[in-house]
Amino acid sequence: MPPLDDSEKAWFEENLRPHESMIRAWLQSRYGSLCDVDDVIQETYLRVFEARKRTEVSSPKAFFFAVARNAAVDQIRRSKVKLTESCGDWDDLEILDEAQGVQETVARNHELELLTRAIQQLPDRCRRVFTLSKVYGLSYEQIAQSMGISIHTVSAQLTKGTARITAYLRAREGDR
Repeated sequence: MPPLDDSEKAWFEENLRPHESMIRAWLQSRYGSLCDVDDVIQETYLRVFEARKRTEVSSPKAFFFAVARNAAVDQIRRSKVKLTESCGDWDDLEILDEAQGVQETVARNHELELLTRAIQQLPDRCRRVFTLSKVYGLSYEQIAQSMGISIHTVSAQLTKGTARITAYLRAREGDR
């Protein structure tokens, strides 16, 4: 933008400068971190002065606000386009590695999810015994002592839990 002559400076000081802080606050409240308010204000000044070269601005304050809104929206649109363009070619991203083992990992994760659901459907005591034994690796004696039950009860609960989990998984074999 070329330097302003004295009449343009006077018009600026009278019609735009008094509203700048109000527009800054409005932009910040309306668009927050979606746009750079300083850049929007500078772009707005440029657009207002370019418009003044072509036509008379009859309501400078309203025009200033309208141009600021449009400049903010344009900046937000441009930033979204840049974000999309920065992704590049989707085929080059290698989001899903086609290497050997991916299918096995997906299948294993699905099986773990099913097993977790099977364990969750067990009665409380049975689930605790099964988890302490199979997940934490505690011995029958350690489980019996920590839960205040007999070793025979630990064994019975594990047998019951294993049977229920097996039945649960067999009923959902088609899900695997």
